[in-house]
Amino acid sequence: MARYLAAAAPILGSCLFPAGASAAYPDRPVLVVVPLQAGSAADVATRLVLGKVAENMRQTFIIENQAGVSGLLGAERVARAAPDGYTLGGITDSVVNYAVNLAQKQTFDPLKDLTPISKIATISWVLVVNDSFPAKSVADLIAMAKTQPRKIDFASAGVGSPQHIAMGMFANANAITLSHVPYKGATQATVDVAAGQVPMMFSAVSVVQPFLQNGKLRALAQPNARRATLLPDVPTFAQAGAPPFEFSTWLGLYGPKGLPAPVVDRLNTEVRQALADPAIKSRLLELGLEADNSSPEQLGSLTRDGFVRVGNAIKAAGITAE
Repeated sequence: MARYLAAAAPILGSCLFPAGASAAYPDRPVLVVVPLQAGSAADVATRLVLGKVAENMRQTFIIENQAGVSGLLGAERVARAAPDGYTLGGITDSVVNYAVNLAQKQTFDPLKDLTPISKIATISWVLVVNDSFPAKSVADLIAMAKTQPRKIDFASAGVGSPQHIAMGMFANANAITLSHVPYKGATQATVDVAAGQVPMMFSAVSVVQPFLQNGKLRALAQPNARRATLLPDVPTFAQAGAPPFEFSTWLGLYGPKGLPAPVVDRLNTEVRQALADPAIKSRLLELGLEADNSSPEQLGSLTRDGFVRVGNAIKAAGITAE
């Protein structure tokens, strides 16, 4: 699926620079690959922010979804593109950290084959339980799990999903053993936890917020350094008196390896400007994401650190690809 994001007068895109200045960037439409299904929070956020970038740059940005193999197909397409700034990727860490770590055969290296440009948004997470679950706090849950090893189930969006990894990290940090119930997506997993079929799960805040509002789910704690704007009344793990535990996911803009520094700097500046728009910030918050830009170097460090951290968590939990 492709969608064209352009300024009100996109024809101006080829007229912004004097004749002969074809090297000015961008002087033709830019393709942005989103390696996830259309309609996901990350997809909508990419379209929202890049739409504003297109408007400000007075150039057309074509957003194209290429899902498949947990996002690896679309991300590899970006990695293999010409490093001219005309093929970019709106890519989440679920692809560059989780999917790549779990792949039986790595067809590209996200640390070597992608150029970080800017972080776009942070996706906040929360530990939730069905409202009938007896544990009223994280401390209660840990105590229950220690006396009932492998007796307490948790749901996830599938083997190796962020939900699975988050719970594995939490269990390892607290020396408890839980029982995994994998689903084929976050939606059904959330519905079943809300219905009491499975007692708990980690989830992106945006996915579970309607169930928190109607009382079918309770939030025990947030695995974040600070409370998410969407859940100001829910404590972090440290605030809840549990061992400190942090887990969040993010969306970033990447290009292929070798992307020229002037192109990276121009795009980073434009993303920062787009994210500073109050309307963009507000819409992202409605999607359960918090506007969160970065320098290219910061996104690079985040990608490298996340890749190692997730890889270690996968090994510690004994997770293998399905």
